[in-house]
Amino acid sequence: MKLYQELASLICAIENCHRSGNIDWLNKHTDRLGALVKEHMPSGSGFDLGTSFDEDNSTTERLIFHTSFHHMNDGGYYDGWTSHSVVVTPSLAFGFNLKVTGRDRRDIKDYIGETFHAALNSDVQGSAS
Repeated sequence: MKLYQELASLICAIENCHRSGNIDWLNKHTDRLGALVKEHMPSGSGFDLGTSFDEDNSTTERLIFHTSFHHMNDGGYYDGWTSHSVVVTPSLAFGFNLKVTGRDRRDIKDYIGETFHAALNSDVQGSAS
């Protein structure tokens, strides 16, 4: 199973647990989601603050991540940050579409998109059912 599919499945499971009041499984699914984001989503190498998952605004049809990128100048010194949201939606032809928001300093949005696309397309062992 691809990471984006597992994350969407976990969101579905979390929503079901909220509706049914099943706190034990709610906590298990939430912990699994957090672990997957921590393990697979960009962190370091410019993504120095890591990536957070917006569980409150994500659904089974839209995953939202927040990240910042620490930019370097031509001399190799850090010279500022840009903040971004990455919105993932389904695509019948390509699995998912990805939109990167925020300032496109030095064409960074292309790099962020490529990095997130690779992470979300990685294979993980599914557990949500």
